[in-house]
Amino acid sequence: MPDALPPTDLADRLRRGDRRALAQAITLVESTRPDHRAQAADLLAALLPHTGRAVRIGISGVPGVGKSTFIEAFGLHVIGQGHKVAVLAIDPTSQRTGGSILGDKTRMELLSRNPLAFIRPSPAGGTLGGVARRTREAMLLVEAAGFDVVIVETVGVGQSETAVADMVDLFLLLLPPAGGDELQGIKKGIVELADLIVVNKADGDLAAAARHAEAEYRHALSMLRPTNPSWRVPVLSCSALLQQGIDRIWQMIGTYRDTLGANGDITRRRADQARAWMWSEIQDNLLDAFRRDPAVRAELPGLEKAAAAGTTTPGAAARRLLDLFRP
Repeated sequence: MPDALPPTDLADRLRRGDRRALAQAITLVESTRPDHRAQAADLLAALLPHTGRAVRIGISGVPGVGKSTFIEAFGLHVIGQGHKVAVLAIDPTSQRTGGSILGDKTRMELLSRNPLAFIRPSPAGGTLGGVARRTREAMLLVEAAGFDVVIVETVGVGQSETAVADMVDLFLLLLPPAGGDELQGIKKGIVELADLIVVNKADGDLAAAARHAEAEYRHALSMLRPTNPSWRVPVLSCSALLQQGIDRIWQMIGTYRDTLGANGDITRRRADQARAWMWSEIQDNLLDAFRRDPAVRAELPGLEKAAAAGTTTPGAAARRLLDLFRP
């Protein structure tokens, strides 16, 4: 990336609504260069007092459920209610080439053209959790830029794509019309993390199936212990394609925030998330320092080969590398 403006200048431009400055700021926080990381830290420190007032929503769902169509319909509805919407869309990264498609702007054509919306696709980069490593920092940037509804779209759904629940106020799980054996295929863990479940594609020939699925998911949830005694997870249905039922979903999100905001649950949730974020940063930085350590780099290839060949155990190889590491 080109050299960024000084953090104070970039912060001022971003706060004034300069979209180019916002894009540049996100690129800066996503950079792995040590000098960029230092600039990003200064930028975030300058902007921190202007963050935290947005509604943070995470959206996940199985491939083909219509996440992009739903987010576009939802985003346009929320903008119609007087809000500014930012979408941080995480695209899968190829394990072979490291490349990603980054096609969310083309899948959300109407939303991307709306001046009250901002869509930023980012590659997942192999990060577990279905979110880019710097998604949390990007959330702070768009909040400081005045976007009061922030949506994080994950790459998919599964045991490793649940980190988004640890950075948002509400985790919305989008599901297709399904039932019976298909219902059994939905991971229990991801369902337990959801604060709101929405069955999409409730239109045409699938309308009846969607209503049936809605009832089945509601019954399934009744057999699970609520993770929050103040909130029983609702199940709704909608047609993102026809933009039907979107208003009920936004109203339910408002009810959720009123309910959990009144008793301090959202404040406590964000505090817990901040502590988890701190430890995640510690782990990530320690691993980066470990990989850059000269002694580790010298021994790592040989120990990897030995572990793969079975001439040493992975545990012994790991202990040897840790003994060499001097952060």
